[in-house]
Amino acid sequence: VSTLVVAEHEGGFVKPSSLSALAAAEAIAKENKISVLLGGSGPALHKAADHAASSHPLVSEVLVADSEAFAHPLAEPWAELLRSVQQKRGYSHVIASSTSFGKNLLPRAAALLDVSPVTDVTAIKEPRVFVRPIYAGNAVCTVKYTGEDPCVMSIRSTSFSPTTEAMSETKVAPITQVDLSFLSEVGATRAAVDEGYVPNDLQVGQTGKIVAPELYMAFGVSGAIQHLAGMRDSKVIGAVNKDADAPIFQVADYGLVADLFEVLDELLKKIPGKK
Repeated sequence: VSTLVVAEHEGGFVKPSSLSALAAAEAIAKENKISVLLGGSGPALHKAADHAASSHPLVSEVLVADSEAFAHPLAEPWAELLRSVQQKRGYSHVIASSTSFGKNLLPRAAALLDVSPVTDVTAIKEPRVFVRPIYAGNAVCTVKYTGEDPCVMSIRSTSFSPTTEAMSETKVAPITQVDLSFLSEVGATRAAVDEGYVPNDLQVGQTGKIVAPELYMAFGVSGAIQHLAGMRDSKVIGAVNKDADAPIFQVADYGLVADLFEVLDELLKKIPGKK
């Protein structure tokens, strides 16, 4: 068993979703070594490579594609890169998290490698036996990969917990550090769940929870169709977003074009007992 994890990074740190992919790789690799692939350019890339190297005891090497071509999450150049790396190294498994980047990259890379990908894995029973959701998450099934190497797979980041040491060095989404206890409930978009910032049970949307509260406050939510399907019946919708063209404003009763953290800071000052 030889495993390659395609990792994403930001600000010199491996993203939490990719640290979860490393945890999934451990379940496959057992005591075998894990390789990590990073791409981009500049000092932040090499800082992220150092973080990746120390993020898990089974990581034996970090492959760095230092080029502007990989500085952005564009699936086409990354798929070619992944094919080239696989042809030279011959990994048995290629793993990435089910983020927007992972969902765009892995099917293309799998097609170039002439294999079928296994998507949205939530549990690993054996190196080639996985559990994944079906029917929009309403059921789960166990699948066995019987194709040629590599087994190209994406994982649900919230199903695999990264090591505490790795997470302690990682920047967490600032919104999760804000005291939101003045709200009755807190929800999240699919993107926040995929990045590993919040658990699955907080997801609001077509594949998450359907909610209809008296007041729905959308901080930094763009308003994807899938998310709107889960909250459009709310009695009053308030939205804060820096993008004046964000779709959320089309359904919002009250909208404010502003930085959500500045708004939250001011809002918390107006609430007794909050800072």
